[in-house]
Amino acid sequence: MSTDSAMPTPRYSLIDTLQQLRSLAQDHPSEFKWLSGIIAVFLLVFFMPIGAARFDNAILEGLALLNWYAREHVMLCLIPAFFIAGAIAVFISQDAVMKYLGPAAHKIAAYGVASVSGSILAVCSCTVLPLFGGIYRRGAGLGPAIAFLYSGPAINVLAIVLTAKILGVELGIARAVGAVSFALVIGLIMHWIYRREEQTRAAHQKGFALSADQGRPLAETATFFALMVAALVFANWAPASAEDSAVWHTIFAWKWLLTSLAGVGLAGLMMWRWRWHWQPLAITAAVVALLARFIPQHPELAFSAGLIGLTLSAATQAGDGEEWLIQTWSFAKLIMPLLLGGVLLAGFLLGRPGHEGIIPSAWVSAAVGGNSLMANFLSALVGAFMYFATLTEVPIVQGLIGAGMGKGPALALLLAGPALSLPNMLVIRGILGTQKTVVYCALVVVMATVTGVVFGTFYP
Repeated sequence: MSTDSAMPTPRYSLIDTLQQLRSLAQDHPSEFKWLSGIIAVFLLVFFMPIGAARFDNAILEGLALLNWYAREHVMLCLIPAFFIAGAIAVFISQDAVMKYLGPAAHKIAAYGVASVSGSILAVCSCTVLPLFGGIYRRGAGLGPAIAFLYSGPAINVLAIVLTAKILGVELGIARAVGAVSFALVIGLIMHWIYRREEQTRAAHQKGFALSADQGRPLAETATFFALMVAALVFANWAPASAEDSAVWHTIFAWKWLLTSLAGVGLAGLMMWRWRWHWQPLAITAAVVALLARFIPQHPELAFSAGLIGLTLSAATQAGDGEEWLIQTWSFAKLIMPLLLGGVLLAGFLLGRPGHEGIIPSAWVSAAVGGNSLMANFLSALVGAFMYFATLTEVPIVQGLIGAGMGKGPALALLLAGPALSLPNMLVIRGILGTQKTVVYCALVVVMATVTGVVFGTFYP
């Protein structure tokens, strides 16, 4: 009796297995991305050091910063910025953007307009994002758009005055000169690096048929945007301190009245000049007045009611009103999730001002003493990842100087910190892509580092 010879068993080496896995990954890339994400989340959760005091405190700090941001900035800052960005996409003609900010625009005019329009807003690194996205999508060149993106939070007249008053005249002047120079130089460098892409983009935009130009008088459009910006600025006017000017004290005392007047002017313009339906605007005015009368201790409720009324009014206005709402919602969908996730992560890593995150603040204070290249670099880098609300960077730097920070690293942080943050980077990546975001952030950090070293050499 004979038996058939057994078939040889194939042998697989580790290399064969890796090659098969690579082939599967190439054939099913989306499935492997999901698998990688699930594995990463599982490992993160599995090895999470729950119970460790610093880790638990960092989690609470992340949630506390997110809670503070939601209470102080979403309704008062971010949502009005979304409406302004949506209005840019609808009510400003493509011709105007291309003429003054487009890739083929006159460079002096383009960068001058971008720097000035950004600096008058006095917004934080996150509030400027919808506005930046609006002008960039509308056709602004990369260089002027980047200049606007940097100048909005960095060239803040109030912050520069506060810097000179609290941290010294030399730091105030250096911050002002450095911020203006950074906006122009970084914008020009970004334009030069991506000049071929910009040339292609400009060629595609030539002869573009305008659909959003409603033929409104320039004065009406300018008044419309001025009123919205006024409402944004006055609603977020910082509290006055004892040494501030009488004008600052007066504006702060009347900030909500001034905000209300801007809202009334906006409603009047839309009703009587643009012929929008008056009923939603009238109902909104009545609700806002009642909330302001009976709950004066929470003016943000009246402000929120005004935003809800504006949303309903735009939704009932066929044509440009509906398009305004659609554009506003598109910016909110793009920016809000990344922004809130970034704020949570920033709080986890670095904590709130005066509180500890997962990275001990003592490490930061020890690393930024003196005026070495490393001290300036670390100061710029940490500032780039931290989130600073408008004007809060000054007391934070004051505390760090008291803990031993040199003046060079202090300037580096003032030039990089307000213009960048981790939430800011995540959103910019969604608008420009990873490569441009990395280049932009690297330029800010490197230039802040070099400027800090030079300044610290003359003012140790």
